[in-house]
Amino acid sequence: MSQLHVAVLMGGWSAEREVSLMSGTGIAEALESRGHRVTRIDMGRDVAAKLTEAAPDVVFNALHGTPGEDGTVQGMLDLMGLKYTHSGLVTSVIAIDKVLTKQALVPHGIPMPGGRIVKSASLYEGDPLTRPYVLKPVNEGSSVGVAIVTDSGNYGNPIAPGAAGPWQEFDELLAEPFVRGRELTTAVLGGEALGVTELKPKSGFYDYESKYTEGLTEHVCPADIPDEIAEACKAIAVESHRLLGCRGASRSDFRWDDERGVDGLFLLEVNTQPGMTPLSLVPEQARHIGMSYAELVQRIVDDALVGSDTGGGA
Repeated sequence: MSQLHVAVLMGGWSAEREVSLMSGTGIAEALESRGHRVTRIDMGRDVAAKLTEAAPDVVFNALHGTPGEDGTVQGMLDLMGLKYTHSGLVTSVIAIDKVLTKQALVPHGIPMPGGRIVKSASLYEGDPLTRPYVLKPVNEGSSVGVAIVTDSGNYGNPIAPGAAGPWQEFDELLAEPFVRGRELTTAVLGGEALGVTELKPKSGFYDYESKYTEGLTEHVCPADIPDEIAEACKAIAVESHRLLGCRGASRSDFRWDDERGVDGLFLLEVNTQPGMTPLSLVPEQARHIGMSYAELVQRIVDDALVGSDTGGGA
């Protein structure tokens, strides 16, 4: 294996900065353990100058959220002629936008909840959907800003300007029907599904805190679910990865209404740059099939080096 010079982009200024720093640190250490030279870059406005100075063979994009996951950084790297991990510009633009993702996938038979964009101010006048329903930002990941609005008055009954919730932070939100049941997720690496994990939060739902605080969520890997549901998760995840034009690793998140069988399985979103922290799901599923963290990181780098172009596709 030849030694590479890898620049690991991490941090940035999104709501997921701390998670990105954890992912980037783990990735950098894994690459160094395999003999590669690593330049760590905590992304600031001078990121292009830092990358020019480093002149790496490949960039490992460990950023989460905007601007590292929404096509902005991908476009910059394309212009600079640098190879980079994960999905390209077009794919990133589509996948981080929950509405565009539905438009790209649902016509091809991918089951996703319905929904519509609502102005946050309109929530003070009345509910956009019958309770329970979910409100979420259109362009955030890691369950940032997600609210489940229930009959019992979660997040205000009715929702009011003084009530805490995502309407305080975002002008527009996506309103979706709430899918009861179980939280499932499937990682895809190089076009192949790794497995299915069920996530069981100790309280509430699988929000940002539950995802990244040790002990708050039980991971059941492989998920204790019927074979037909596991196979459906894998098939939908692989097909969504393909349809969106994802590269490297992606992770598809599902809700499964276990009273409805396979008809109760719905894709919620596709994460084109899944977390790589000690609690993250892609490394966990890789371990289950016998792939170490360092091997997983190497696979993602290898995929970036052999990609047909630096821009990816959709």
